Amino acid sequence: MSEEASFDIVKVLKALPHRYPLLLVDKVRSITLGERIHAVKAVSFNEEYFQGHFPGRPIMPGVLQIEAMAQAAAILGIETLELAGTGKLVYFMGIEGAKFRAPVEPGCLLDLHVEFTQKRSRIYKFKGTASVEGKTTCDAEFTAMIADPPG
Repeated sequence: MSEEASFDIVKVLKALPHRYPLLLVDKVRSITLGERIHAVKAVSFNEEYFQGHFPGRPIMPGVLQIEAMAQAAAILGIETLELAGTGKLVYFMGIEGAKFRAPVEPGCLLDLHVEFTQKRSRIYKFKGTASVEGKTTCDAEFTAMIADPPG
């Protein structure tokens, strides 16, 4: 499973259940199934969180940078396991070693690089880095689980 591909927002919407205002992936530049993904979030001043974080000096909250990486990881997992459209969800389980290194401002393209570090049954571990113009803004390791929606 090492074929590399890219896709637009239409395919992102098929892979993720998230919608505005919490959809934080706009495009997948490249995905190598079973290995890694490079996705992009276009950071716009129109995002609701900029109204209060922070007036006069808007920056994207670090927790949303991690959420964007987690959504990229979810796309990687769903596409690797061919689960798009099945209703399966990727649940965020844990974050380790998160570091926030630089602010992300409106008008930036936030690059999201995520790779698998461990795969076991329904539990997956990832390593992610967010960056703007090659400068790391955030990095973390995180764990997720693929499961049926609550019901």
